[in-house]
Amino acid sequence: MKQNKKNSSTLLKKPASIVGIGVALLAMIVYTVFFPDQEPGRDGLIPVELVKTIDGDTIKIMYEGKEQNVRYLLIDTPETNHPRLGKQPFGEKAKERNQELLNSGKLEIEFDIGGKTDKYGRLLAYIYINGISVQEKLLEEGLARVAYVYPPNTRHLDAFEKAEAKAKKAGIGIWTLKNYATDRGFDSETYVEKKTVTKPVSGAKEFFKNCTELRKKYPTGVKQGHPAYSENMDGDKDGFACER
Repeated sequence: MKQNKKNSSTLLKKPASIVGIGVALLAMIVYTVFFPDQEPGRDGLIPVELVKTIDGDTIKIMYEGKEQNVRYLLIDTPETNHPRLGKQPFGEKAKERNQELLNSGKLEIEFDIGGKTDKYGRLLAYIYINGISVQEKLLEEGLARVAYVYPPNTRHLDAFEKAEAKAKKAGIGIWTLKNYATDRGFDSETYVEKKTVTKPVSGAKEFFKNCTELRKKYPTGVKQGHPAYSENMDGDKDGFACER
């Protein structure tokens, strides 16, 4: 009799288990049908808001309630408005492509296990749009080189090096210029991109109440030393005021 009771109890439990599995499967099907583009969250990715694209490897974001600059980990792109190096070939293209990617979806950042900031106080992070690595994309398209490799912040180094090798083999972007991208940076002496110089009307100091007013006369902004330059309008302190 005891054995029969045990068998009856087991039989009663089985339908409940089957129903539970069925409910779980039905929930998965409904979720897939009605939310096809949703993906489970990935550990370590932090949603942030873009404030500004500074260049190909630096952006400004809202993080922890304040605006902060972010330097992309493990890559380097040519300069756009460097005080010493000026404007380098593919610098503007890298910035434009970076901005295009950032404006195409959900922006998230990921920190590595090492330091979160550099000596300039910028955050150091990996950047993602809809879960896709922006760094890897820029490397694949020949608009960046692998650089500034400082362990232990090397989580995605292997993937980045493969992306760079792919662009090198294809001979695209920065790799179309022989010996331009080096281990020390980009050779500005061999390849000098002509600068667009905005000349002031006179040598006198010019005053504008804000960047909106300044850009009416100087659409691309002004460099330090220009009569219209003002530190108050150089938010990121890069020696260039009111740049777009």
